[in-house]
Amino acid sequence: MEESLPAFAEKPTTLLSKLGPGLITGAADDDPSGIATYSQAGAQFGFGLLWTVIFTYPLMVGIQIVSARIGVVTGHGLATNIRRHYSKTLLYAIVMLLLLANIINIAADIAAMGDALRLVVGGPAHVYAIGFGALSAVLQVMIPYTRYVRILKWMTLALLAYVVTVFVVRVPWATVAVGLITFPHLPWKAAYVTTIVAVFGTTISPYLFFWQSSQEVENLRAIPDARALKYAPAAAKASLDRIKVDTYIGMGFSNAVAFAIMLTFAVTLHLHGITDISSSAQAAEALRPIAGEFAFTLFSLGIIGTGLLAIPVLAGSAAYAMAGTFEWKNSLQDKPAVAPRFYAIIVLATLLGVALIYAPIDPIKALYWSAVINGVVSIPIMAVMLLMAAHHDVMGALTISRRLKVLGWLCTSVMALAVACMFALA
Repeated sequence: MEESLPAFAEKPTTLLSKLGPGLITGAADDDPSGIATYSQAGAQFGFGLLWTVIFTYPLMVGIQIVSARIGVVTGHGLATNIRRHYSKTLLYAIVMLLLLANIINIAADIAAMGDALRLVVGGPAHVYAIGFGALSAVLQVMIPYTRYVRILKWMTLALLAYVVTVFVVRVPWATVAVGLITFPHLPWKAAYVTTIVAVFGTTISPYLFFWQSSQEVENLRAIPDARALKYAPAAAKASLDRIKVDTYIGMGFSNAVAFAIMLTFAVTLHLHGITDISSSAQAAEALRPIAGEFAFTLFSLGIIGTGLLAIPVLAGSAAYAMAGTFEWKNSLQDKPAVAPRFYAIIVLATLLGVALIYAPIDPIKALYWSAVINGVVSIPIMAVMLLMAAHHDVMGALTISRRLKVLGWLCTSVMALAVACMFALA
């Protein structure tokens, strides 16, 4: 069970020292399943959905700052705060949908990593997938948090592969610029709206809220004599400034990579009449004859790197949510013997993801609809987060500003509108 923590003052002296939960959260957002969604959006609609990545950036920043602030101000993750202030029925519904979407995402990511390694070196993709799943589970259980988080921070560099890919292919930048400043004129039919929801759902995802909030709690625990800001408001400015820098850069990195992926497939596959991409591995394979071997290799290795980054975030956010719901001890700084049920969820979620690869379920449909589930379930979670972040009983004197409230409710409203349009056109 999460405990209250004593006072501290963070004084990071370099930009790198300010980067942590926000950077890792943003990078984990571009997991292999997200890569598949962005690839499909670029291949199917060309430049017609590039605007979504620009549009979601400020919304993503706002809502992730809210989640981070809840963690650092209260000293508890989202699930614990929801349990304390709202009904168990709401909490159980949110956590169950989160678990479902996360396990499907883990399965899709592990399968994509196996396929990507097969494309590069040959061999059995399923064996590679099992190996990646086992490796991820072992690393999370065996490596102490302070060391593991440094590994995750450097693994974000894997995403640069997608930025480099943009400069390998030929991009008509003038056309791209016109497309970005022109209101989308594509027919607003079911496929287009559903893809928008999928892009929003894979960009603004519930597991990111749970992860960043809990990582701020972990950061508190890693500092001797640290305390939640609610009980140490004098230390708030340095900590909240650090969160702002970390989140702006992390979400900017995430959206820049998403933009690069979407643009790559708009100027390659879409312009060559290939409009149906069903997985990140298929996207890499389709890229090879058009963009060349170097772009193909970069893209494939990027899938493996970002998968290794995303799986711990997906499994970890599920474990934090379950532990907060049932009042279990939950910290990656604890040894497994101290928090056995927390670590059991991490391992179980990863193993269920591996097992799902072998289930008679269409993995592409499962992946796509997991993004849609994320889009749907994010609405009540964001609403509850915003209510908590504005409540003095939860946040003390450190409730969120009017600007964050406006940005957060705008994000919630946009997601709700997109989901409503999707169901109306279905």
